[in-house]
Amino acid sequence: MLDTRVAELLEAPDAKLVIERAQAILADEAQRRRAFREWLRDDIKAEFINGEVIMHSPVKRRHLDATANLMTLLRVYVHLNNLGAVDSKKALIGLTRNDYEPDICFWRSETADSFDDDQMEHPAPDLIVEILSKSTTGRDRGIKFEDYAAHGVVEYWIIDPVRKSVEQYQLDEATMAFASVAVVYIDNTLIALTIPGFLIPVKAIFDKQTNLETLRILMNLSA
Repeated sequence: MLDTRVAELLEAPDAKLVIERAQAILADEAQRRRAFREWLRDDIKAEFINGEVIMHSPVKRRHLDATANLMTLLRVYVHLNNLGAVDSKKALIGLTRNDYEPDICFWRSETADSFDDDQMEHPAPDLIVEILSKSTTGRDRGIKFEDYAAHGVVEYWIIDPVRKSVEQYQLDEATMAFASVAVVYIDNTLIALTIPGFLIPVKAIFDKQTNLETLRILMNLSA
C-alpha cells in the first residue's frame, strides 16, 4: 500500500514541490510534537495525532468498567505466565508521526524485558485494545486502525461497551493492514492470537461476577 502511494506521487509532475512542502510541514509538526511531550504530565490524558493535540474527555462508567475488567484478566494472566507486560491508559506509544495512549497494550517479553523504570515512550505493542466512546470512535476506526497496522501491531481489539461486543483484527503482513478475524458478542468466547492460552468469555469484560469467576479460572490454569 505504501509503495503504491509513493509510486503515484512520483508520477505527478509536481512531485518535488509536493515533497518539499510536506517536508516543511512535517518539520514544524515534529517541533510541536517535542513541545507536546515536554508539556504532557501524569495527570493529563492526551495524544498527538497528525499535528494536533487531542485531549480526552471523561468516559462513562461502562467504559471504565470494561477497561478495568479486561485489564485485570490480562495483567494477571500475562504476569503469572511471564509472557510480557500489560499497561493501561498512560503508556505513551510513540510511532513514526503520532503519539498514542491506548486503553490497553500488551508487549511480548522479548520487547518488555528491555523496558526500564524511567521509560516514558514505548514501541508499538503486539496487542492494542481500544474501548469505544462517542468522542473516540472515529479515531479508533480511522487513523489509529491504519497507523497501528502500519507499525506492525499484530492484533487489535475494538470493544463496544454498548453493544457488548469485541471486534478482533489481525495484521496481514503482506499488506501491513488489519484483516478481520471475528466479531464476538456477550455469549461468545474471545481467544487471543498474541497471548498463548488466553481465552475468556466476552461476558467477563462486562459483568463483575463473570469477571471474578474467569479470574479464578485463569489463576488456577497458571498455578
